[in-house]
Amino acid sequence: MSADVAFVGNRLPEWPDRGLDVGALKADGWRPVPFNQFILKIHSRCNLACDYCYMYELADQSWQGRPAVMSRDIIRAAVTRIAEYASRHRLPEVQVTLHGGEPLLAGADLIDFLAREMRSAIGPGVELRLVVHTNGIKLSTRILDVLLSHNIRVGVSLDGDGEANDLHRRRRNGRGSYDEVVRGIRRLTTDPYRHLFGGLLAVVDLNNDPVAAYESLAQFSPPAIDFLLPHGTWAAPPPGKDEDITNTRYADWLIDGFDYWYSLGRTRIPVRLFRSAIRLLLGKTGLSEQIGLDPVSFLVIETDGYIEQVDSLKAAFAGAPETGFHIADHDLDKVAEHPGIVARQIGTSGLSETCQDCRIRDTCGGGMYTQRYRPGSGFLNPSVYCSDLMKFIDHVSAIVQYDLSRIRRA
Repeated sequence: MSADVAFVGNRLPEWPDRGLDVGALKADGWRPVPFNQFILKIHSRCNLACDYCYMYELADQSWQGRPAVMSRDIIRAAVTRIAEYASRHRLPEVQVTLHGGEPLLAGADLIDFLAREMRSAIGPGVELRLVVHTNGIKLSTRILDVLLSHNIRVGVSLDGDGEANDLHRRRRNGRGSYDEVVRGIRRLTTDPYRHLFGGLLAVVDLNNDPVAAYESLAQFSPPAIDFLLPHGTWAAPPPGKDEDITNTRYADWLIDGFDYWYSLGRTRIPVRLFRSAIRLLLGKTGLSEQIGLDPVSFLVIETDGYIEQVDSLKAAFAGAPETGFHIADHDLDKVAEHPGIVARQIGTSGLSETCQDCRIRDTCGGGMYTQRYRPGSGFLNPSVYCSDLMKFIDHVSAIVQYDLSRIRRA
């Protein structure tokens, strides 16, 4: 175990903090893939109380001890560190995503300050892509004008139509958020802001019809749609897998949605998970961290400046995303050697034996890293959605192979 890996509370270290020898990997010639995406948690509170939220409702409650808003001093430190890192690694492009909580609660002035600082520091030799992911409620004209002035792309969370969305995405008083979100999307999709629209993200709910979910999102003509499986682990299974973790209800949902989407041909809106499955089956790179073996190359910076791994790890256990590094004190090359980050950059070597021997290994990639967690063995397991991913990928594979054979015969 690396000397830099600390115990998390009273927990004994699990894989990869224990069992992954980063020093040996380096001795064998492994080198980190440089980070090119940085997620800045500029506001750690939210104006919604979504009951599936990994930030507030699941295992990690560290948000309670963090400042609500990222200070300008932390922003300056983050901007400086990212710019130095991009220059040192000669990165052609860098993406900085403003996240939360709800990032727009930080206000237009702070977003404007961050964007100006970032563009000034990054210099002309690096393409800077600025993105914000929001629940859409605070997409006022004032906010949109600031986003427009810095060409900041906007992704919005919306789970479907009003009934579907308001199952989970509600205000603290229980009132649904759909109407408020749609008002924000309507503003975003008018001139002169329309080109900022980056897409919609929806969390899958087995109670919602997949075709209706797709159509309700497609009505806004987003450039992309993301369907995200709800976070769960072997210790805390996702909804619908409590009694039988091997059932394939999520696969059935995805298959019904995929078949409808695929039938639309050229008129379909890109769905990241569906396109990723097809690309991976064709030997190309993936588009989603839910499947595939592409090395993860992003970091999260919390409001207090502490650097974390992917923030969805908050669903696993308290302290799971922590690295122990602070943006003002530590070089990002040092962070790149944290076992939790290395584990997601070493391809098949970071998979359990079960996944390594699996026939869909290179497409599935073990599933989403967070969803592999099991107490005792850490993240060295198949996904809690293993049975679903197998069925879904086999289905997509059969369709792709049929179409390829038909093309060859033509």
